[in-house]
Amino acid sequence: MRNQLISLLGEYLSELTRLKGYSPNTIKSYSADLRGFIDFQAAENGSVGGDEPEARDLTIENLRNYLWFATKEAAAKSTVARKAVSLRMFTAWCYEHKFIDVDPGLRLKSPKLDRPLPAVVSAEAMQQLLKWVNDSATVDNPTGIRDLLVFELLYATGARVSELAALNLEHIDHARGLLSLVGKGNKQRMVPFGQPAQRALDLWLQQGRPIFLNEQSGNALLLTAKGKRLGVRQIFDLVAKNLAATPLAGNGANAKALGPHALRHSFATHLLDGGADLRSVQELLGHANLATTQIYTHVSVERLRDSYKQAHPRA
Repeated sequence: MRNQLISLLGEYLSELTRLKGYSPNTIKSYSADLRGFIDFQAAENGSVGGDEPEARDLTIENLRNYLWFATKEAAAKSTVARKAVSLRMFTAWCYEHKFIDVDPGLRLKSPKLDRPLPAVVSAEAMQQLLKWVNDSATVDNPTGIRDLLVFELLYATGARVSELAALNLEHIDHARGLLSLVGKGNKQRMVPFGQPAQRALDLWLQQGRPIFLNEQSGNALLLTAKGKRLGVRQIFDLVAKNLAATPLAGNGANAKALGPHALRHSFATHLLDGGADLRSVQELLGHANLATTQIYTHVSVERLRDSYKQAHPRA
């Protein structure tokens, strides 16, 4: 029986969707990477007979050739690294399902990436920012009340924008001050939030959300003026817009800091600066690997170094 890669790819992506709950965007990325390999291998086979790519074409040499081709095509290191991950996951699946006798992906290496430190807004600047947004959250401005809640929850919980957009009323435990967030791979985690976020939440539920509420709203926590669930792109735009309008924008703030993910970075960094342990921050952020969280320790060290240089006479 010929195990053609295009057929195996369809089975693989279907399993990721049905059994592992991968998001449509993740499936789209894996599909593009693996179809790229299949197309590349088809072209290679075409030069020696035109055979359709099969499982037997999953060799370490062919995998490396494809990554070399991607690099030659001027793909960024991060793109090549993602393709390598996609290939390794696919070959592992093929080996697990006995379509191949050896898993060549075990020997496939990714290019080393230069990991820039995440953009972080200082604790002092965050207080100024939240005060600025709070000033717009008046009874006659329900949009301002909603925007205040968006900022408070992003900074108080470190939620991803997609996680925030997906929040429903039943995901809030008011008595214990907890949010139930659904992260990557449909993994659920409970994250606490403090009194400022609770006040913003109460204000929105009592004086903001009822104004936007209609038959389209369902149980969505955050709503547009038309009563629909506030989407990821809309949250991104409103956060970026508010950040750009604050005094931060005029104080040489890094442009990358003027986006919603900066609030997640700031959440993690400020926790570590305040003495939180790395494992706790990992749990709060919903990171699968501790190594992902460790980038924030480098941010804290850099902040300490800057403080030392500014304050010590012999620095």
